[in-house]
Amino acid sequence: MLWNKVQAQLDKQHITVYRLAKLTGISTNTLYDYKNNGVQPTFKNMVKIADALDVSLDVFRKEANK
Repeated sequence: MLWNKVQAQLDKQHITVYRLAKLTGISTNTLYDYKNNGVQPTFKNMVKIADALDVSLDVFRKEANK
């Protein structure tokens, strides 16, 4: 699941979902939908998340984390 890779980065960087919401401008409700309900983020939101975490989008690709 994509959120597991996002969560791994959040844990690694000691960032909360609330802080990620502030950094990205994505609502906490939307982020919790990604986290708890398996909703897939839009490409635009994934770019915002990657930028906020200062990582490449490749970090979130399935092939990159085998």
